[in-house]
Amino acid sequence: MKNLISILLILLVIPIYSQKSKTQEFSKGADVGWLPQMEATGYKFYDNDGKEKDCLQLLKDRGINSIRLRVWVNPNNDKVSGHCSKDETIAMALRAKKMGMHIMIDFHYSDSWADPGKQFKPKAWENHTFPELLNDVYNHTFDVINSLKTAGVVPEWVQIGNEIPSGMLWPDGSTNNWLQLGQLLNKGYDAVKKVNKKIKVIVHVDEGNNNEKFRTFFDNAAKQKVKYDVIGMSYYPYWIKKDYKETIFDLQFNLNDMAKRYKKEVMVVEVGGEYDKVQNTKEMLVATLKAVKNVPKNKGLGVFYWEPEGEKSWSSYSLSAWKSDGKPSEALDAFKNY
Repeated sequence: MKNLISILLILLVIPIYSQKSKTQEFSKGADVGWLPQMEATGYKFYDNDGKEKDCLQLLKDRGINSIRLRVWVNPNNDKVSGHCSKDETIAMALRAKKMGMHIMIDFHYSDSWADPGKQFKPKAWENHTFPELLNDVYNHTFDVINSLKTAGVVPEWVQIGNEIPSGMLWPDGSTNNWLQLGQLLNKGYDAVKKVNKKIKVIVHVDEGNNNEKFRTFFDNAAKQKVKYDVIGMSYYPYWIKKDYKETIFDLQFNLNDMAKRYKKEVMVVEVGGEYDKVQNTKEMLVATLKAVKNVPKNKGLGVFYWEPEGEKSWSSYSLSAWKSDGKPSEALDAFKNY
């Protein structure tokens, strides 16, 4: 009888441990696409004790466990709006992986910045027919992800497009032509899954507090049978000219609604606050982390700060989280303390 009880206890315990082992680590991330350029121009990073230190180590020391990297097709060498080629991305991904970090790859399908206001084709694809564009998306995506795999890095997540509420690869992939946009997104998805089926594919829309925008986009995606695993959001109170306290509940509602309505995982893949409003930015980060973590059924995967290391004197960007003396802002302690 005692043996029977012992066996039953073991059988009860095993599923509990198995379930725990499958629980994904909550991602506290940073997009650091500028980092190789910053290093190439001689920018130095320092810890609070004044000693020079690897930027990735400084981020890891502050709780960052995931790194996001953008990829452009044929970028130029401009200090701020260039680089991010396949080879540079692979090199940075290897560095991050060696430090035990998870990797996200963000495809812009452009030679430079793609966002809601501009989704321009790479120059090499400009005169291609739509069938050729479908092949371009597949081949480019497969090439980058397969090259990463060959180098020893399998990303945790891959974004097909960057902030695409109005589509990508204009005009062919505009939301004015959802039939074509859906096909382009699925080509990217298929290329990623061809390399490794476990990689999670993200579709990314800005203004994470705007539920109407997200419902419109993802309802259309559903009609076109777009394939993806995760709904990615940007959340920048600064750009919508409202303090986070006015919109954080809208973000929470939208996160919960997207997870429930489309039965997908969700994450904030871009967030940022003003570099010179340290306490407000820190509080906004804590609130954002809580909002994502609070999504029911563990559907909230994580939060990524966009270019925290992009200190203003180098980048002219006001939403970094770095100080003029080359040291991390105390705002990043939100990740460490959460």
